Amino acid sequence: MARWAEADWPLVVRRRDDSAHAGDVCLGLAAPPDAASGAKLRLPLRVPARHIARHSAPLALGAVIHALPARWQVQFGRLARASTGHELRVFGSLALQALTGQAYLRDTSDIDLLFRPRDSAELDQGTLLLASFLDQLPLDGEIIFPSGQAVAWKEWFAVQTHTDRVLVKSQASVKLGKRAELRAELEPA
Repeated sequence: MARWAEADWPLVVRRRDDSAHAGDVCLGLAAPPDAASGAKLRLPLRVPARHIARHSAPLALGAVIHALPARWQVQFGRLARASTGHELRVFGSLALQALTGQAYLRDTSDIDLLFRPRDSAELDQGTLLLASFLDQLPLDGEIIFPSGQAVAWKEWFAVQTHTDRVLVKSQASVKLGKRAELRAELEPA
């Protein structure tokens, strides 16, 4: 913990736990994987909101290219250029590697992206864009809807014609929800 604080490395926001007080923010310290075993140390923390010195949005795609393995940089750069106009952000191992300079990414790592569509058309265009890069990059991540609820974009894309039910995550819960209700959040009032 002392090394983390001394280096001024970030903590990450995590889902609220049942024992958190109203003014607490649930955070986590995600250390890089152990080089030998691959084990990942994750420390859950709760901090009163008044003690948070600063916070920032997830990183833009262009801000992390330098931290990618060389084998992914060209295709990721293409994704970054193709995503102009869509709000795509990076979280997870790649973001932590870019922010800390520590080795988080492994050969089996995913590139975790957050996608915040502004309307239904952008939702459809953005998921098609992400799917078009799946054979070139190990993409994963979430669609964040205006309510703050999130759905894995791969699940959303895969089940679009098969079912209306998807796994919906929020800061407080994980539940099955209806695609139509989430899509309605993106429609004009």
